[in-house]
Amino acid sequence: MPAPASEDEVPSEDVTPKATSEAPSAEPPEGEAMGIRAPMVGTFYRSPSPDAPPFVDVGSNVEKDTILCIIEVMKVMNPIKAGRRGRVARIAVGNAETVEFGQLLMTIEPD
Repeated sequence: MPAPASEDEVPSEDVTPKATSEAPSAEPPEGEAMGIRAPMVGTFYRSPSPDAPPFVDVGSNVEKDTILCIIEVMKVMNPIKAGRRGRVARIAVGNAETVEFGQLLMTIEPD
């Protein structure tokens, strides 16, 4: 049976916390596009009901409080707002698709 390793023989682990950069601000600098990301896991819906028109389309102008979509989690409908003024440049998810936390939903360009 081998003898236990002495303290000198055991590789030390670096337990020093890694340097982190400052947390990004919620809104990018003026003039840059902003990605709207899923704040939760759930089902993405572009409209309030199957027979209703979508909340927004590519090219739609939005205000901070404009509802972009809904994410359904356990039968609870969670509206997702734009959070900034601009124009919808891209919709990255299809209607009724499952989305993951942090997944890109849409891109909004400044107007």
